Order: sequence, then C-alpha cells, then structure tokens
Amino acid sequence: MPARMEESPCAYPWDMTSVKVCGMTNLADAEHAAAHGAWAIGLIHHRESPRHVDPEVAEEIGAALKRRCEIAGVFVNSTLEEVIDAADRENLTLLQFHGDEGPSFCIEARRRTGARVMKALRVRSGEDIQAAEAFRTDFHLFDAHRRGTPGGTGESFDWELLAGRRSKVPMVLAGGLKPENVAEAIEIVKPYAVDVVSGVEAEPGRKDHAKVEAFLAAAGVELPSQVTTT
Repeated sequence: MPARMEESPCAYPWDMTSVKVCGMTNLADAEHAAAHGAWAIGLIHHRESPRHVDPEVAEEIGAALKRRCEIAGVFVNSTLEEVIDAADRENLTLLQFHGDEGPSFCIEARRRTGARVMKALRVRSGEDIQAAEAFRTDFHLFDAHRRGTPGGTGESFDWELLAGRRSKVPMVLAGGLKPENVAEAIEIVKPYAVDVVSGVEAEPGRKDHAKVEAFLAAAGVELPSQVTTT
C-alpha cells in the first residue's frame, strides 16, 4: 500500500493513478474489481443510499479481500462507536467520511481503528478546496456538490478548480466519472486516485463488469497478469 507523502504538490509523483470502485453491495462485484486492479473498493454505510451494503455482506467482502486491496468504509455522520465497530468487523483499512465530521473526529477515528482516513468535500468553488486543509487526513476526496446529497450524484464539477491545488495531502477525485471522461479528468487534475460509483453500474448497487474494466483501462490501470479475459 502506498505511504503518505510528507510533501506532495498537485502533480503527485506516482507512475499510475489508482482507482477506487465504490458502492459495492455483493462479493462478486467486489472480487471482480479487486482482481482487475482496483486500488480500493468502497462499502457504503449510509442507510439512505441506494448502495447501502448489508452488514453481513460487508463482513463477507472484508474477509475475502483482506490484504488484497484497500477496503473503504463510507460513512455519513455515523457515531465514532459505529465506525469503530464496522472497521473491526469488516477489516476496513480506509475510513471515508462524507458528512459533517470535523478534524478531531477524523483524527480520533484513525487513532482508534488504525485505518487511514479520507475526508470528502463537496466542491462549489475554490474556497471549498482550500477548506480541506483543515483536515490533516491521509487523503482529501473532492466530489460534486448537490444540496442534501452527500455523494453518489453522478454529477461532475469544474475540474480546473483543482488544477492549481498544492497540498501535503494526496487527492482523490470523484463525481460524474465514467470510462469516457476519466482520462481527461486525470490529465487536468492529476490526482492520486479517482473514485467511481454510478459511472460503472448496471443499476444502483450492481456493477457492469465491462464498464468497470473499461474504466480501469481508461485510468491507466494495468490488468494484473493472473487475470484472463474472454
């Protein structure tokens, strides 16, 4: 797993952009993404989301993919105890916070679980990007802003707002990404990773495996040598 950088400008010195495939609700989709080179898979714990994962399925996925990729738990204003419990049961290695969690909550969650932390921020202007610097987390995720919706909108935002960002915190880009536009997004933003949900779905909560593979290829992820395609 990549280590956190001590000094990291916008153009991170990675050879390849990593990919997180989020909104997993079944083991088959999670296994497929991991086998085809995804850096991380995401398990959504927000009950109002159409991609909310059943706790038993989350535990199954966490057990199967342990040490194979990053296993991210996505939370929206969960309590610290709920986060700690899920991290323990599901082998979470990454905690992604999409709600009103403050800097101290993020620090304590990392301390109590040992998992790395990604704070998500919804972007309307450059001020939202600058506000991320209050969070000394392992990653900053930038997503589109839609009032009342914490994420998974399928909408993008002005990527040029991120083009001049300089920060010590690696950046993850989300919002409206799909196989047809992810290469352009990477060229403009140069993120550490990109995060996709609806852009690779057959329907909410179920992945289209061909779209997942196309997205990974468009992002520059090399197909692992042990995987064969038909």
